[in-house]
Amino acid sequence: MPEPRHNLPMRKWFGLAALAAAMVMAQAARAADNQLTPGEKSAGWRLLFDGRTYAGWRDPTKLHPPGDSFIIEDGCLKAVHNPRIVEDLFTSEEFGDFELGFDWKISPAGNSGVKYRIQDHIFIPEVRERFEDRVKAALLAPRAARPDKGQDYVIGFEYQLTDDVTNPDARFNGPKHQTAALYDVAAPSKDATRPVGEFNHSVIVVKGERVKHYLNGEVVVETSLKSPDVAASMEKRWGKDSPVYGLLVNQPRARCPISLQNHGDEAWFKNVKIRILE
Repeated sequence: MPEPRHNLPMRKWFGLAALAAAMVMAQAARAADNQLTPGEKSAGWRLLFDGRTYAGWRDPTKLHPPGDSFIIEDGCLKAVHNPRIVEDLFTSEEFGDFELGFDWKISPAGNSGVKYRIQDHIFIPEVRERFEDRVKAALLAPRAARPDKGQDYVIGFEYQLTDDVTNPDARFNGPKHQTAALYDVAAPSKDATRPVGEFNHSVIVVKGERVKHYLNGEVVVETSLKSPDVAASMEKRWGKDSPVYGLLVNQPRARCPISLQNHGDEAWFKNVKIRILE
């Protein structure tokens, strides 16, 4: 016997309500900060930040003297403004091929980044010389001990994070210095950033010499770490006689830590997850 027509709208309403509830539940599962969904676990993802501790990272509070460039605040790893020691936060593990996902936001006019395929990092002297000359000198004669004050410079490839509108580096040095660029090497193909103060979602995929940068679901950089652009960029900035040129062009280290950059500005990181591709 046919169902009365007046019941169909009610059944349709219940169906739509169930679908909406399922969507809300799925969204809630995705939105849980610093956790993995069952799907992510089965796909091989693991957390690099639990939202509360430095587990998985080189704990800056246990260094001598202690680092002050990062704190844990409101479920985020936070780069602080103008620390005594300007240094990145490094993973305790080294990685080869991987897919890294993370959410981040930047302070107004701020600058930060995520560095990978890190070849070295050294404390540079506070002297009145060109920055690149100080880095070269520090590589040729590295410090024996950790200083009380200064900058630890990381020699690696950088996924740039910045306020594209008001940060001077981004404004005056062009797209290769803007958000999601492979810093100084490859510009993003489009601007997919959200307004400053909002969280963005980024993904870095490194497989052999190939890299991809995603920003808010868009592939914005796809290139090779062995491309002629790398050598040209390093030669222009550092010169072929600099150890930095050799490290970033030849890339002798294939397994390296990953770092969150402190560039002297506030930046926030959460939902940091990695999947090994090897």
